[in-house]
Amino acid sequence: MSSDPVVARHGSVQSIDRAVAILRCFDVRRPDLGTSDLARATGLTTSTVHRLLLAMQSNGLVRQTVDRRYALGPLVVQLARSGGIPNTLRDAAMPVLRTLRDETEETAAVHELLPSGKRAVLDQVESHHELRRTYTEFGVPVPLPLGAPGKVLLAFLHWEQQADVLAGPLEQVVPQTITDPEVLAAQLAETRIRGFAKSMSERTPGIRTVAAPVFDFSGRVVGCLSISGPEMRMPPERMDKLGELVAPFAWSVSELLGATVEERDRCTARASAPAE
Repeated sequence: MSSDPVVARHGSVQSIDRAVAILRCFDVRRPDLGTSDLARATGLTTSTVHRLLLAMQSNGLVRQTVDRRYALGPLVVQLARSGGIPNTLRDAAMPVLRTLRDETEETAAVHELLPSGKRAVLDQVESHHELRRTYTEFGVPVPLPLGAPGKVLLAFLHWEQQADVLAGPLEQVVPQTITDPEVLAAQLAETRIRGFAKSMSERTPGIRTVAAPVFDFSGRVVGCLSISGPEMRMPPERMDKLGELVAPFAWSVSELLGATVEERDRCTARASAPAE
């Protein structure tokens, strides 16, 4: 080993990077892998993979199966089940919502994409203002074209799912509701570029909202974070600034759920219409 502390530190970091690359190889389709499999997947030599696996096994990061292959180890399972790693959208979002509320002084909420293709409010952290947005319909399904939270979820679904929604009748619940499919499609495309959606009182009279998507470990959009307030405090220029603020907060929740930039980008590509 080199006596140079800089070289030694670089080597340590490189070993961590390589160990992480090995851990990323395991998934539901490949729960156990051999040394040669891992070498091919990571581009490392077989001897390097073998050396790293021995160290990872001694630390509980991997375990050897009965057929001398490798699988994720007990430490990974313990960390996942300890409660230190949030495993639900609500658990991951709540601390972030409190920070968002404090920074914006507006109500922050987390919304979930339902299996039915609608969305629902999971929880909120209310503004301290006397005049504020307060969600009361927790768990109630809401069509995706209504409001910023639904639009941001719709924008990151597969483009064929979007096409189905745009082809159907778009319900008008208030005068500002978007009912023109071409206008809504243009807003969805803009949402994918900017990373957040806006609602100009399109579902609830007098309430404006911005929302940014949350992805899970598979890269699917599973929910979103939103900031809402009365029209008098939400002019268009402030909404743009709030959108740019909420997007990185939503991504921090995505990372807690195991999302990666690569999977998110694949989701965005699938959501973009062929002509985009």
